[in-house]
Amino acid sequence: MIKLNKTLATFALAGSVAAMSAPAMARDTISIVGSSTVYPFATVVAERFGTKTDFKTPKLESTGSGGGMKLFCQGIGTQHPDITNASRRMKTSEYELCQKNGVTDITEFRIGSDGIVIASSKDAENLDITLKQLFLALGSKVPVDGKWVANPNKNWSDVDSSLPNKPIRVMGPPPTSGTRDSFNELALAAGCDELPEAANLGKDEHGAICESVREDGAFIEAGENDNLIVQKLIGDTDMYGVFGYSFLEENADRLQAATLNGMVPTAEDIAADKYPVARSLFFYVKKAHVGVVPGIQEYVSEFTSNAAMGQNGYLKDVGLIVPPRDQLMNLMDKSENMPNLAMEELK
Repeated sequence: MIKLNKTLATFALAGSVAAMSAPAMARDTISIVGSSTVYPFATVVAERFGTKTDFKTPKLESTGSGGGMKLFCQGIGTQHPDITNASRRMKTSEYELCQKNGVTDITEFRIGSDGIVIASSKDAENLDITLKQLFLALGSKVPVDGKWVANPNKNWSDVDSSLPNKPIRVMGPPPTSGTRDSFNELALAAGCDELPEAANLGKDEHGAICESVREDGAFIEAGENDNLIVQKLIGDTDMYGVFGYSFLEENADRLQAATLNGMVPTAEDIAADKYPVARSLFFYVKKAHVGVVPGIQEYVSEFTSNAAMGQNGYLKDVGLIVPPRDQLMNLMDKSENMPNLAMEELK
């Protein structure tokens, strides 16, 4: 497998793009923000694009999915990003923010799949855990004698005697990350819903309790750099980490994945949505910038090409779980026609 670390080590991370006041002065480099999970894949595409075409290599910034959406939706003009990557789908609130600020024409591309894993050093005691147990370990509030109280569990074994008798310490992404959003929804909320007490929660209470991570030090926010989590796990056998499957695969010689609900994550099970914490990856294009900033449509065509996302494509080589052929053909068609994303599609 091609190693992403070598690619990322040589890739220049973009700073902020200078504002331009008129199309004649528009910048000549594509500006891309967003998900740290999609970032490595977009980086590979950007480098290939810059090498094989006459366009400049796009500049990428890893801001997290939420941070990227906020920047993307701030407005039209070359002081704003052209594309944002996301490790979860755009929220209706983000779509409304875009519309409010004049970003009315947006095209969505679902580029493949990823799974969220709980990982540790290969020298650590591995976890075999259910989503229910995971919630009881990391939820901000858990039921005790029928009441929701601040999580009292200090050790994994406090949750269940089958789990390791050592402190709960998990490093993961911040609230601005799409990985965090997906983890809260697909892992924590799913585990919470297995508790009988969850059935009595109202909608707002459910979101506040079931998708809320404890803040007493058991869960440690690591910023948007998933590689930092990997390095921490390698150096600390009592720590567990939350990140995308691609980072686990990239470091398979040093890390191991926990078993979740009886399943060890594999590319095949993630692609088939069998793994309990599988999710889709996306990028969004600001159509008003196409034709103003050179190369946007050509970059999108490269990203959605058979050479990049086919079954033998270079993105599969670096860990992306690529879409099946029929979905890839739809993406290629999208790259040509750039259909507008409608609010109804997000509901």
